[in-house]
Amino acid sequence: MSASPDPAPPARSLWTRRVVVLAAVVVLAVVVWLVVRDDGGTPAASSPRSSPTAPSPTATQDPAEPTPSTTGAAGCDATGDTTPQAADTHEVVDVDGDDEADTAWLTGGADRRFGITTASGATFSVPVGSASPQRASAVVDVVAAGDDTAPVALVDTGREVLLLSAADCDLAATQNLAGDAYTFDKGFAGHGTGVGCTEVGGALHLAGLKATSGDGESFTVTRTLVDLDDGAMTASNGEESTVASGADPDDPAVVTGQETTCGDLVAGEDGPVEPES
Repeated sequence: MSASPDPAPPARSLWTRRVVVLAAVVVLAVVVWLVVRDDGGTPAASSPRSSPTAPSPTATQDPAEPTPSTTGAAGCDATGDTTPQAADTHEVVDVDGDDEADTAWLTGGADRRFGITTASGATFSVPVGSASPQRASAVVDVVAAGDDTAPVALVDTGREVLLLSAADCDLAATQNLAGDAYTFDKGFAGHGTGVGCTEVGGALHLAGLKATSGDGESFTVTRTLVDLDDGAMTASNGEESTVASGADPDDPAVVTGQETTCGDLVAGEDGPVEPES
């Protein structure tokens, strides 16, 4: 007897299988899609955004300390020049801001010079040109200049007083508004008789002095303040006032009015004096 063929599967069973296969295909497709999204860099589930933070500073050296100025706090740079052996020297105020006293000097002869040698080893000088037969003398001090102060030198040649700026590690003739050297008369030209420094607002202010008398017994002394710019490179006449009237010849105002002084410093006593030839 021959075997009879198997009966055909019920239709419902076949439909169920197809649904299961289709569902499996859909699940597989969803899984593949999610994997592809992940590989593309977009997170499947985003986490809360953290607030931005500043980048950590990289290790750097501390800012370098300011280089000491050669015109002030650290003193002037040393030079190859020194004080001439034949010069008369005198200790003076600190001109370069290093809190060390400096030295002013004068040489004599046809090529006489005035100079300053700082404690730091810098030397700078200028010629002293004058037809006066008297020996030159000088004082150095710090006076009001512009909005600050500046070191200056007063070089008395007998007939006039040269005004020199000693700022910025150099010596230079202070100029008037016309561009010429600003000088003080010592009675030779009739414009003045001396130079002084008056304390105003806690600082010394340079002033031209003039002591006059009709009989040699009674004097009038006038004072003209000198306005200096920063560094004392330029000078102009300022306020004029009378400081003494009807004064005796030995009155301190009359004596000072015929000298070259600044504060307590007197030229010929508190500064260098030109050596005798």
